[in-house]
Amino acid sequence: MTPDHPKKLFLLDAFALIYRAYYAFIKNPRINSKGQNTSAAFGFTNALLDVIKKENPTHIAVVFDSPEQTNRVSDFSEYKANREEMPEDIRNMLEPIKAIIEAFDIPILIKPGFEADDIIGTIAKQAEKAGFLTYMMTPDKDFGQLVSENIFMYKPGRGGKPAEVWGVPEIKEKFGVNDPIQVIDILGLWGDAVDNIPGIPGIGEKTSKVLIQKYGSVEGLIAHAHELKGKQKENVINFAEQGLMSKMLATIILDVPVEFDESTLIRTKSDPDKVRDIFTELEFKNMAKRVLGEEIIIPSASAPAGQLDLFGTPQMEMNVSAHETSQGIALTIADTKPNYQLVVSAEKRKQVLDLILQQKTVCFDTETTGLDALNCDIVGLAISYQKGTGFYIAIPKTEAKAILEEFNPFFESETIEKVAHNLKYDLKVIGQYGIEVKGPVFDTMIAHYLFNPEGKHNMDYLSELYLNYKPVSIETLIGKKGKNQLNMGDLEPEKIADYACEDADVTLQLKEIFEKEINKPHLKDLFYEMEMPLVEILKEMETEGINLDVPLLHTFSKQLEKDLDHLETKIKELAGMSDFNIDSPKQLGEVLFDHLKIDAKAKKTKTGQYSTSEDTLQKLAEKHEIIPYILDYRSLKKLKSTYVDAFPALVNPKTGRIHTHYMQTIAATGRLSSTNPNLQNIPIRTERGREMRKTFIPRNKDFLILAADYSQIELRIIAALAEETNMIQAFKDGLDIHAATAAKVFGVADIKEVTAAQRRSAKAVNFGIIYGQSAFGLAQNLGIPRKEAKAIIDSYFEEYPKIKTYMTKEVEFARTHGYVETIMKRRRYLKDIQSNNAIVRGFAERNAVNAPIQGSAADVIKIAMIKLHKAMKKAGLKSKMLLQVHDELVFDVAKDEQEVLAKMVKENMESAVQLSVPLDVAYNIAENWLDAH
Repeated sequence: MTPDHPKKLFLLDAFALIYRAYYAFIKNPRINSKGQNTSAAFGFTNALLDVIKKENPTHIAVVFDSPEQTNRVSDFSEYKANREEMPEDIRNMLEPIKAIIEAFDIPILIKPGFEADDIIGTIAKQAEKAGFLTYMMTPDKDFGQLVSENIFMYKPGRGGKPAEVWGVPEIKEKFGVNDPIQVIDILGLWGDAVDNIPGIPGIGEKTSKVLIQKYGSVEGLIAHAHELKGKQKENVINFAEQGLMSKMLATIILDVPVEFDESTLIRTKSDPDKVRDIFTELEFKNMAKRVLGEEIIIPSASAPAGQLDLFGTPQMEMNVSAHETSQGIALTIADTKPNYQLVVSAEKRKQVLDLILQQKTVCFDTETTGLDALNCDIVGLAISYQKGTGFYIAIPKTEAKAILEEFNPFFESETIEKVAHNLKYDLKVIGQYGIEVKGPVFDTMIAHYLFNPEGKHNMDYLSELYLNYKPVSIETLIGKKGKNQLNMGDLEPEKIADYACEDADVTLQLKEIFEKEINKPHLKDLFYEMEMPLVEILKEMETEGINLDVPLLHTFSKQLEKDLDHLETKIKELAGMSDFNIDSPKQLGEVLFDHLKIDAKAKKTKTGQYSTSEDTLQKLAEKHEIIPYILDYRSLKKLKSTYVDAFPALVNPKTGRIHTHYMQTIAATGRLSSTNPNLQNIPIRTERGREMRKTFIPRNKDFLILAADYSQIELRIIAALAEETNMIQAFKDGLDIHAATAAKVFGVADIKEVTAAQRRSAKAVNFGIIYGQSAFGLAQNLGIPRKEAKAIIDSYFEEYPKIKTYMTKEVEFARTHGYVETIMKRRRYLKDIQSNNAIVRGFAERNAVNAPIQGSAADVIKIAMIKLHKAMKKAGLKSKMLLQVHDELVFDVAKDEQEVLAKMVKENMESAVQLSVPLDVAYNIAENWLDAH
């Protein structure tokens, strides 16, 4: 935090902060319901609020570059010529950002023909004379030249790290100069690729510091060029004029014709109405609560975008009714006064049952004592069949099974459509009481995910968004999270009734809206024939769980402890030091790079400590024998803490098995996600990691584990989608596809003559192509020169030309339609596919190629699961499907059903879809998952 001062001025470099905010969210942009990317505005506003709260400036201004040509461009036409055109998602946020600044009553400074740097420099120097402490808020290193005893650089924090304040000592240290003004000379020699300031060729950051330390300035260096040697001497003499020009371009102007009137820069209070308006427009709900201390409601007309047209305009065909009041505030239960009834008697329950048995569609919702469906009690059942109505059936613990069984005619009806939000949870809850649901079902959470896969799917959020209705918060009933939070079992039914009925009522209303979207041709089969049947299958798999050999895990943990002790001793021996903590990145970095001096160009993190990330260490693996030991140590440490020691505590005391939870609404590609615990991330690339799978065992001595997985399914799918004849034939002939690819790419006549290195290169290309790997990426992956990597990729596309054609077509399709599709018509919307910014567009283009492949692989295994589930039910097998892990299915197989199930699994998985490439499934049966894999 900066010191308090009666005159503390903060000058914010607008575009530097805006760009920084935008790129901070580049991999996970903030998209509001209108399809707008609000990342730049959100990040900028966060930074603004942060500095106001933490630094408490007395005076403040935000400074923008002039849109007109500046004097630097007039002097040097190439200045900033390399800069990409401003991303449209930033351009679209400029006016909203200015509106935010105005709402906080902060002056905006701009001067035609001048950059923000020049305005900030001029104001800072004038403010210094007026007795101010001035903080230039920017990540731009150029501002170092302005720093003095009263002028500081304020570099905003990032990734949770605090802001840094650079004064004269910090500038001297970081730039290696005697005076901050020499930063100009450093930049004059070094240049600036971002602004296209050329500098002098061959002089980089380190050399520029050395030369300015010795000669004092660019002019001093040029005057002593004869003292230099070789190419450096030649460059300084030949490019002297360019060096002087670069210094001029790097010099911040201090006499911009702007008047410093401190009275206009005094920080005042924000305008709550303006803040509310702009935050509502941008949908900054949490930020509004933080600033205004009140909730804002997003009008329902701004429903999430479905398909985008060519201009990114939402094309949602929804009849969303707006229940907005004149104040723009959402309605609540107090406004609507719905007809919600508490039901406690058998007679009234019978009346409710008779009523709902006459309906075509009924929504139900369970109220329970906890969030774990397998370890909680039901306390009530909410039912709604008509907007504004609802019944809450109170269920005492001792009567739960009997009361639920009264509603069996409803649950087992083959004609009544049952609606719920996160249906799987409710099915698991009532399933614990022996209740099974039959007939058509509709899950509003999954429906919303299908037409808006990257949006939020929380029911309260969707209610406010689509219905302009704010439901009762559960925290008003049971309190906030923490040790004192109650659960529904602690409350009287009268206190729960309205809350529960409201959930069912809201869900029913959402269903009526979402159904119109789901019934579109590209979504109908995906929803009703794939995702809805999958709910029941996943419910059964989660309920079943898998047996875990806990004693073996304890033994494994002890062995890992010994291995870790041995590795720690070896690492400290190789380091020649014993008093450091291997688990401390800071201490480890100092040992590796200060003490052992493994890498003279060692990377540092933003906090100034050495980077010891896995990527960094992998690249240094051959530089010192200590590195492989450290990587091994970290791998075993994570294996032990995340899996070996954690899993025994996750065994359900009722079942004695471990139960993962599968989520259908997380991955935009359509892949299932596993959580609590995540069984899809158990490491299998290392021998020790694979040992973890040995602890997953059959339920008892009468069963075994059967594991079946698709062989190279993504490669088979891309071959089929691209109609690549050579690759299709290789699969049909049952060849090793990586060896076959290597033979083609490297011109090896006999596939048997392909070397291990050639196969490894081909494998890297085969899989890398799916993810848009460049020559640079392949070179890094294989540890070969980029030129060689490019030659391999070029050769690959010569042999498989239709793969290249397919990739181009997919990108073009995405540009035309705004989305790509899987084989089951699952869509991935790519709003950045038309972006003028190469980085943003590149992400979208890679997704255009990858999403149909990954998504189609997800479609295939989901179809296989549905077919298998039906076949196993029809055959009345005792065996159970337990896990889905990427392209693999795991089963508990009864010993007397081994042959039947193995045949059933292979046939149904291989015939899930018909492609021009045969699907190939390998399976094994053993005493544990590792041996069955």
